[in-house]
Amino acid sequence: MTRGILIAGNNSPLLTALAIEAAKRVDHFAAALIPDGSDRLLSVSSAEALNWNPGSPIAAKTLVMAAENRLGQINETILVCAPPASCKEEGRLNYSEIESFVQDQIKGWFFLIKEIIEGFRARKTGVLSLALSHANNKKDLLAPSGLASFQALAQGLLTLAPSEPFQTLGFTPPETGDDAGFAAFIFKVMEEDNKKNNGRWHKFGRLTFFGR
Repeated sequence: MTRGILIAGNNSPLLTALAIEAAKRVDHFAAALIPDGSDRLLSVSSAEALNWNPGSPIAAKTLVMAAENRLGQINETILVCAPPASCKEEGRLNYSEIESFVQDQIKGWFFLIKEIIEGFRARKTGVLSLALSHANNKKDLLAPSGLASFQALAQGLLTLAPSEPFQTLGFTPPETGDDAGFAAFIFKVMEEDNKKNNGRWHKFGRLTFFGR
């Protein structure tokens, strides 16, 4: 059976590292990036790039359907939260910037996760991995707020994980920026298929990774 992997989230070094790891395991996988106003693309040739408008619930459903059409089915989903920093003080943010951030970096996760969970529940199998990255700028108001919202959402999903027919895994980043190592660690934990890993946060560190 083909292994269907969907990676979605912010265009970031961690997401790129995860895409490189995915390419080592499957011939092709699906990837969807939260638009960030740039023309940067995911430069991994085996990635099936999918469009995603995070602020739209219809777009979330369309994204999942498109991934299933490309992959046959989705077996594993890795969501990467690395919100971009606005590098502006609160008083310098305009309303449209705030609204856009809330739509894409907060509401968008709820819409997409709802669609993913419905598919996993229907098939009674799947792996939902939720990966945190460090906020880009601690003085920025928006990025840490988006990260905190995602973390709270992830914690709620992890708490409910034992009652679900699929696995939910949480991942917290290393203190240093070892994105390649972190990505390898995420796949390693996913591939262990260990029930004890379900519903837990997994913190990456060199001792954690190599000593497991």
